[in-house]
Amino acid sequence: MRRAARGLDPEPTGQTAQTGQTGQRVRAALATAMFALSATGCLSFHSGPMPGEPKGATFASVAGARVRYTDTAAGDEAEKKKPPVVLVHGFAATLETWTAVVPVLRRTHRVIALDLKGFGWTDRPEGDYSPDAEARLVLGLMTHLGVARAAVVGHSWGASVTLAAAMAAPERVERIAIYDPWAYEEQLPLFFHWARADGVGEALFGAYYTQRAEDRLTLAFFDKKYVTEELVSSVEAALERPGTKASALAAVRGQRYALVEDRYRTITQRALVMIGREDGVTLLKYGERLSRDLRNSRLIVYPQCGHFPMIEAAAASTRDLHAFLLEGAPQEPSSRVAPETAAP
Repeated sequence: MRRAARGLDPEPTGQTAQTGQTGQRVRAALATAMFALSATGCLSFHSGPMPGEPKGATFASVAGARVRYTDTAAGDEAEKKKPPVVLVHGFAATLETWTAVVPVLRRTHRVIALDLKGFGWTDRPEGDYSPDAEARLVLGLMTHLGVARAAVVGHSWGASVTLAAAMAAPERVERIAIYDPWAYEEQLPLFFHWARADGVGEALFGAYYTQRAEDRLTLAFFDKKYVTEELVSSVEAALERPGTKASALAAVRGQRYALVEDRYRTITQRALVMIGREDGVTLLKYGERLSRDLRNSRLIVYPQCGHFPMIEAAAASTRDLHAFLLEGAPQEPSSRVAPETAAP
């Protein structure tokens, strides 16, 4: 199953260094995109219901946005007495990222998951989409649900949101768990830097953001069996929802990690960092780096696994996450590699 490649090439290493040939391709793509934008107009945001919205979905009004979320304690006072954990997905993803994780965690925890602003079925209003802004959304949803303090789990770009929440409100974030972090300036591909310029970002995202979903997914998984036609089609449909291009661009422009990455060392909460050894989106060295930067951190590496350990190493990674939530990370930093047999 392969489709014709169009638009900007994905960045297989997350590095900003580029060859001259890549730079030429980007400039050519940019020229094409600028022409396309001049013909189609500016990118637009969106608030309110969208076509195809899931029947029975639950929404809350938080910080002026209509936010989709799930809560295993909804309507159940007994469940609300369990310790809460909030699950935060990554860039261009949804709360369905955690489908295999929720049933395990809910045995002992109240599990809350949400679509971040700009993604899934949550609104795409004009405004700030930085990790700090998304962290305020997470904390705001906690307040809406009457949760004073919770463990927070973040994946990829959602890791930077989790880190922002831990720094902004340490009294409300009891501990953090991070999957495959996207949290350092060095990880940003060249076109993210180009997209910061007015007009240039609109052109790039207007012309290319919804293209090459299969290529991006293939890069994210070690075992390509997970890149199914159904998955590709669902991602392509999500990319076409109103306001998605504008909000994705705003989220990219909000990634200014050079301004905050030195502050990760100030985080004192217990932390667990998990990463796939063969991750082609977040290289292993960034998981190792974050684990070093966090004062009280533990690192677990999953072999034969890409950017989604909660899918490719579902049993092992969910077991490790659950144990961390129940028992906490060790006081002394440590690391280990999960056994080869841990991967499904």
